Amino acid sequence: MGIVRLSLSVLSVMLAVLLLMAPLAEAQRQPIPQPFPRPGEPSPPPAPERPGPPPAAPPLTTSPLTPTPQWLAEAAPTEALLGVPVYPSAQFITSYDAGRGQRYYLFGTNATFEEMVSYYATIFKRRGERVFDAPATHIFEVGRFREEAMAFPPGVTIKDYSWNGSEGFLNPKRGAQPPRFRTVIQIVPVAPETR
Repeated sequence: MGIVRLSLSVLSVMLAVLLLMAPLAEAQRQPIPQPFPRPGEPSPPPAPERPGPPPAAPPLTTSPLTPTPQWLAEAAPTEALLGVPVYPSAQFITSYDAGRGQRYYLFGTNATFEEMVSYYATIFKRRGERVFDAPATHIFEVGRFREEAMAFPPGVTIKDYSWNGSEGFLNPKRGAQPPRFRTVIQIVPVAPETR
């Protein structure tokens, strides 16, 4: 009886494989299109004339080697927009669309991770939460999270980029000082109605 069940299982697997391969075999039997006419066939009618090449693009007014991405030209947000203070020596890096009408803003600093956690713990008068030990990441939630309208809860996230001997987060602005940031601060603004 066991052999019969095994044989039926093998047969059902083989049938499934054959059914899946049938469309592939059909596709292989179809004739391959021929791009050129064969001898003895009438030639096709001539193709309609196409207009000439498009006009040349106007010359570039800036050097193609030094484009300025929009995020490099983005202005730093104000503390009024963010709803939370920004560490005094932190430099604005960029912002990203978080979805659902939210943005999050990145700031870099060469203050240590511990200094940043202590600074924001003093500002918010609460300890926040260490969410990762390696690399060290600490979160302070500062506003009410509304799942139906938000992608991220309002808050400040601090991440240690000097972890494990790293030189830090690379400053995306060429030639800017400092060239790397030891600590990055991510701020998801507090919605005005929750302040």
